[in-house]
Amino acid sequence: MNRFFASAALAALTFTTCLTAPASARTPEDQFVVATTMNNILTLDPAAITGRETVQVLNNIYDTLVILDEDKRILPRLAESWEIAEDRMSVVFHLRKDAVFASGNPVTARDVVWSLTRLMKINLAQSSFFKSRGFSAEGSERQFQALDDHTFLLTLPEPNDPLMLLMLLAQNGPGTILDSKVVQSHARGEDLGAGWLTLNAAGSGPFLLGEWASNEHILLLRNDGYWGPAPAMWRIIVRHLPESQTQRLMLRRGDIDVAYSLQAPDLKALAADDEITVASTPGSGFYYLAMSMKDERFQNLKVREALRLLIDYEGLDRAVMPYYGKLHQRPISTGAMGLLPDPGYRLNVARAKALLAEAGYPNGFRVTLRALSEDPFMKAATAIQNTLTQGGLQVELITGSGDQIYGAMRDRNFELLIGRGGGGQQPHPDSNLRSMAYNPDNSDAARLTNYQSWRVSFYDAKLNRMIEEALLERDPATQIRDYEAIQIHMDEVAAPIMPFSEVVDTAAYRADVEGMIVSPWVSRFEGVTKNR
Repeated sequence: MNRFFASAALAALTFTTCLTAPASARTPEDQFVVATTMNNILTLDPAAITGRETVQVLNNIYDTLVILDEDKRILPRLAESWEIAEDRMSVVFHLRKDAVFASGNPVTARDVVWSLTRLMKINLAQSSFFKSRGFSAEGSERQFQALDDHTFLLTLPEPNDPLMLLMLLAQNGPGTILDSKVVQSHARGEDLGAGWLTLNAAGSGPFLLGEWASNEHILLLRNDGYWGPAPAMWRIIVRHLPESQTQRLMLRRGDIDVAYSLQAPDLKALAADDEITVASTPGSGFYYLAMSMKDERFQNLKVREALRLLIDYEGLDRAVMPYYGKLHQRPISTGAMGLLPDPGYRLNVARAKALLAEAGYPNGFRVTLRALSEDPFMKAATAIQNTLTQGGLQVELITGSGDQIYGAMRDRNFELLIGRGGGGQQPHPDSNLRSMAYNPDNSDAARLTNYQSWRVSFYDAKLNRMIEEALLERDPATQIRDYEAIQIHMDEVAAPIMPFSEVVDTAAYRADVEGMIVSPWVSRFEGVTKNR
């Protein structure tokens, strides 16, 4: 039995003992215990993952060419430097020469080429980030090239902002670099290692995958052969604890170090505890009210303007959204270039009624409002149902699971919907606008379900051109003005996806934990320590 599997077996035995033993006062100094909801962790194949919880796990097992820090700055990782060509149609990455995979194999530019080519060929969820920017399996040989062992050339298939591409490469999923030799040795037929990678890993990160029991726990072990600084923690235990009250109790007792899936009442209670830190940071995307432009009522500008004034933004922010979101009315994330101040929309029932009357609906109309049957969606939907009713609408609330609610949106078969989304994983306006406003083909047959603007049947040729031109603008000052103009235009046309809150990521952790990064998209546990 080799060193890795021997240590994994020992750790698994110790972990099982930990789960069955009586609760201790505090977790060990050199082990970090994370509580989260693992319902969305269905595979560990980087090409197939969905959801921030899986990205958080992969951030500790795999490396990318570059990373984003908690301030969303692009920093070196496997690539120690890079140059963007003058024509902005290619980027050359210079890989560090001391990086090795967990297997001991050196990290080479050929592994980068193979990983990105596999992503496009396997054509699963994470390939959409690159497919929407012109990359393809057929073009991989031109788009991804190894110039030598430590030099990788990325060639853009169509004009784009290279900064946006760097941000994509920083995210585990689209940017994950795999040990090509190990994965290929486990390939079966034409699956490119997909079957093996579902439950296994082949990365170069600071931790190794020790054990994964679906909807129970994930065990990560310190990678003693890691090319970077050694993590302080020798073991990370990620536990599936879906009940918020259970997480709160265990955090207070010291049985876990950090809790990621807490509801607002439990977060509020923990915020008053001196031994607990509750921290929030801007997440990705927005909570919004969406309306289907397939419905002729919502094709009327005055109706959309009326509904925009039948949202109690401040009331939602105060009573419903704490720890979930923060008041935000623009389609661009905080920190991204060109973000304008909020336009300052407020609940204005009288003006909304007047607009509805001008639109031909003096007595309002009947409408359905869909929302997930969980917080904060249910509470937000109930509040918005109330204010829409004040405006004269008769609103039937429909609640259900993600398939029932977002499935109807993907099928373009809904009227009104409370949703969450809108890009933002990359701190670039195009990440938001490509999701919320851009729609190159509004036909039903196009099935552009990754574009929320397609889901709501919103097509604006001028807006499409503005988004395309802003992305390609080379002068930074002009590019900022272009993104400002896009926001003004979206206000003028009352775009049918109306943000009322920006998603925030919130976690509660023991006060002796240091080096904690809250955002799951950029969180890494290699810098975590305990001050005891």
